[in-house]
Amino acid sequence: MTRQPYTDAIRERVIVFDGAFGTFVQGLDLGPDDFGGPSLEGCNEMLTLTRPDVIEAMHRAFLDAGVDAIETASFGSFSTVLTEYDIPEKAYELNVAAASIARRVADEYEAKDGRPRYVAGSIGPGTKLPSLGHITFGELRDAYEEQARGLIDGGCDLFLIETCMDLLQIKAAMQACRRAMEATGRHIAIQVQVTMETTGRMLVGTEIGAAYAALVAMKPDAIGINCATGPAEMQEHLRYLSEHSEIPVSVLPNAGLPEMRNGETFFPLDPAPLAEWLDQFAGEFGVNIIGGCCGSTPTHIAAISAALNS
Repeated sequence: MTRQPYTDAIRERVIVFDGAFGTFVQGLDLGPDDFGGPSLEGCNEMLTLTRPDVIEAMHRAFLDAGVDAIETASFGSFSTVLTEYDIPEKAYELNVAAASIARRVADEYEAKDGRPRYVAGSIGPGTKLPSLGHITFGELRDAYEEQARGLIDGGCDLFLIETCMDLLQIKAAMQACRRAMEATGRHIAIQVQVTMETTGRMLVGTEIGAAYAALVAMKPDAIGINCATGPAEMQEHLRYLSEHSEIPVSVLPNAGLPEMRNGETFFPLDPAPLAEWLDQFAGEFGVNIIGGCCGSTPTHIAAISAALNS
């Protein structure tokens, strides 16, 4: 079956994304051996090699919840992050594995009912931002290019450059994705999502209007917001994008503003109210792409899917 291109799908209907990779993994009883040893514990991306069954189970849980798109378990799978675990050489391998697992499971579900399922290659911000002088633009771009090649070779339908805090970081990632596409001869969509803090700006100080103006000039296929806050705090940013954006808009909020309870991070928004917010964003603002970020479980995503289809 020929899958409808992602760029066409997001202009025709609302696409539902899955929830949080980290939240899913943290809810499991995993130990050092699951990650490949004590020095790798906490490197969730390693599970694509050491426990692919865990990653497959996550994708199945979200697909069972009714999503149209699943994100690869590759948020930090590039050398600048993996160096912290002394495994930068595994970047390409990890991304191919992450994309391949997601592609296989997505294709299985698609074959059952004929509904397209998309695989989004997750590319996170990493731990070093060029605008703050942590890393040069070229070094970050090259690290991202290796990641992007792995995601393409594993079978992704789009790049999801997410949780972005720095416009230079986004530019590096977008350049890297386009270099990888040229090198492989396969061209897929680019979706960019910025993170707006409770201050109303990105971490390095950019407000939504300036972020949109800078990003739309780079010609992504979709633009949006994810992480840091819950849907309530994203409302005015989304209103701006809905009024000004020439391209499809996405929103993947946390399950509320994070709180500390008993020394652990807790996300207080239950599935029903999160679903109500996102249903409102789709209806009132015409948001094309919705889903969840930190704290969002398959139960949250099932509520979102049900609300959209009610």
